[in-house]
Amino acid sequence: MKIKPASILAALFLISLFALTLQRGGSNAVEIVTYAQVAATNQNPEAMADAASIRAHMEFLASDALGGRGSGTRDELIAATYIASELRRYGIAPAGDANDYLQKAPARRRRQRDANATPAEQAFTYNVVGRLQGSDAQLSKEAILLSAHLDHLGTGEAVNGDNIYNGADDDASGVCAVLELARVLGTSKPKRTVIFALFGSEETGGAGNAYFLENSPVTLASFVANLEFEMIGRPDKSVATHTLWLTGYERSNLGPELARQGARLVADPHPEQNFFQRSDNYALARRGVIAHTVSSFGLHAEYHQPSDDIAHIDFAHMTDAIGSMFKPVLWLVNSNFKPQWVAGKQP
Repeated sequence: MKIKPASILAALFLISLFALTLQRGGSNAVEIVTYAQVAATNQNPEAMADAASIRAHMEFLASDALGGRGSGTRDELIAATYIASELRRYGIAPAGDANDYLQKAPARRRRQRDANATPAEQAFTYNVVGRLQGSDAQLSKEAILLSAHLDHLGTGEAVNGDNIYNGADDDASGVCAVLELARVLGTSKPKRTVIFALFGSEETGGAGNAYFLENSPVTLASFVANLEFEMIGRPDKSVATHTLWLTGYERSNLGPELARQGARLVADPHPEQNFFQRSDNYALARRGVIAHTVSSFGLHAEYHQPSDDIAHIDFAHMTDAIGSMFKPVLWLVNSNFKPQWVAGKQP
């Protein structure tokens, strides 16, 4: 059985932060390639994806040291603190409680994920919220929400001697996507305001998302669209290579328009799974926001198992998937396009 050595948590956290501040060549300066630099060389924006940073984020967030980032646990708070520090490093302003990045919300958790678990107890979950203010006098009044959930299942019943449910694909991969988008967008001046939100306690009922809806840094009416990123760490064999899918694709014109702008997005190939209703996007959609989830989950056997770990992540696919969304997202945050629900398809 895996054992989480509490004494190394802080050390691993600091080591990971230090590693992420090193330039690939080894100097002390942070190397951030801007969108303008890439555009000036006519380079494909997809090439902006930083494979080293993506892997570093994953190796920390899905490590045994974080004990599966259980909802309402100290491990979830450590993950949130790490994410907040990265948003600051990328020039994203805090937009949580009290001019901080974190939002603290009441939640409930179980100590163990098995039949002998103790009764649920009062706890707190943590969101991470950042803001990149728009540069256009009119379009800055509109906002694009880029999100993922930062929690997973924590520790529980051992499977093959492993009791840590690391949640590498679910959803450290989505967090990596949002952080990479923050890194890229932070070097630009988008016309629209961009809100970055990493939700806590998605796995236990969505307490983090519910808190965000009542404490958003902008009015819900300001959100033009929400793209949630969930489980993009492995390819889905149900769709073509180098392809992502969008939950609820047929419900609005957002997916088709993003595809026209270069996103390799298709409709969800697993409609029987009702994935549109199973991520944090759904609560926003029910409040009127055009909100969908980007994924490549192929119904793999590691879902909600201790084996959803770094060893099963396809980093080449994940880096390609994240990079493939740069151009369409950059278009979305700079355009005046407002997606609409298809008649009769709004939840």
